[in-house]
Amino acid sequence: MEFLPLFFNLNGSRVLLVGGGEKAARKTELLLKTHAQIVLCAEILAPALQQLMAANAQISHVQTYSPDLLEASDLVVAATDDAEKDAAIAAQARLRHLPVNVVNDAEASSFIFPSIIDRSPVIAAVSSSGQMPVLTRLLRNLLESTIPPAYGRLAELAAEINPLAKKRFPEVNQRRKFWERHLEGRFAELVFSGKEVEARQLIEDSVKDEEYSNEGEVYLVGAGPGDPDLLTFKALRLMRQADIVLYDRLVSPAILSLVRADAEKVDVGKERANHTLPQQDINELLVTLAKQGRRVLRLKGGDPFIFGRGGEEIDRLADAGVPFQVVPGITAASGCAAYAGIPLTHRDFSQSVRFITGHLKDNTCDLAWQDFVQNRQTLVFYMGLVGLPVIASQLVQHGMSPEMPVALVSRGTTPGQKVITGTLENIVDTIKGQDIKAPTLVIIGEVVKLREKLQWR
Repeated sequence: MEFLPLFFNLNGSRVLLVGGGEKAARKTELLLKTHAQIVLCAEILAPALQQLMAANAQISHVQTYSPDLLEASDLVVAATDDAEKDAAIAAQARLRHLPVNVVNDAEASSFIFPSIIDRSPVIAAVSSSGQMPVLTRLLRNLLESTIPPAYGRLAELAAEINPLAKKRFPEVNQRRKFWERHLEGRFAELVFSGKEVEARQLIEDSVKDEEYSNEGEVYLVGAGPGDPDLLTFKALRLMRQADIVLYDRLVSPAILSLVRADAEKVDVGKERANHTLPQQDINELLVTLAKQGRRVLRLKGGDPFIFGRGGEEIDRLADAGVPFQVVPGITAASGCAAYAGIPLTHRDFSQSVRFITGHLKDNTCDLAWQDFVQNRQTLVFYMGLVGLPVIASQLVQHGMSPEMPVALVSRGTTPGQKVITGTLENIVDTIKGQDIKAPTLVIIGEVVKLREKLQWR
């Protein structure tokens, strides 16, 4: 992240804006909204600036730039249309540790002006770090269309009632539940419809009458195979409500970044021969945290009920009387196969599919290999990379053709996705020396032949 998003309180601050053209006029219009004291520095002011200055007493004007002007300034904007002069002003401001913006030159700036969605007191800002202004405008338009103009009034009314809510609900979790209900409920709809009297009466009555316990809850959420776009709406909503997150190693950083910024994050990931926290301890931790009144997000890669041990966790929660919700996720088999261009079933090649754990304990072969050797069937081995030699040899020994197509999908659906194809006979040798990273899915069946034609990533 090249630029850290910050919101400056410029009320009463002195802003030096060097430049007298249209760029300076646009920045002046924006800065006027902050109630800053603006010093325009230019020999000649464009008509738009002259009009702004005539209408706003908070603007003053000096004709000649001097570094001495920086001494009494809190923030600097260079907009002279002269690249060398702007660069010199920026350098002088930096020497004085002043935040400086060179209009349309992100590299010379210590801060940049984002594209703003103003629903005061709610402010949203979008930036492409100065790289793609057109993209920034498109994103702003998208946000403008999804954030109602009355959002600012909603925030003001809620802020007026919040002292009463704090008194009525002293526990932060109680208060959070109260506002989550009403800021997405009828109170908000009434405000958006312009019915503020009804909205105020509703929220005041709710503060008096509603009850919220300190009871916690667990959200068992499937995060999918890695691509954040594959999350369900419900998963995303619960991810943004949780107070604490217990996540597995298969949860991608991009997905983890979507949880609430202030939520506590606990890595309970497990990998072969290296368990950060044993499963039994995870089960007990979920119960303990929920009984403390916390909303716990148990975030798992793929689907929690397909080789995710989610059943064990909610079994313990049920025994302890802890309320929970389960949100299914796109399992690795369907997600990775789709992104690799391999349909798991196909009328001409496969009428059934099996999901099998390939995490073989001590390389033992206690699977029903004979059941896997069937015509028109696709096999998907989860966690099958380490056990691949055993898997390939056992299937051949039990009657499967050595020429049966095989695909390995490493880090499927993520930018680092890698797909390697071969046959049962040669796949082990094919992957030797190749950089294959977990998680890796193994797909076996005639459907793998379709990858060459259907791959789209």
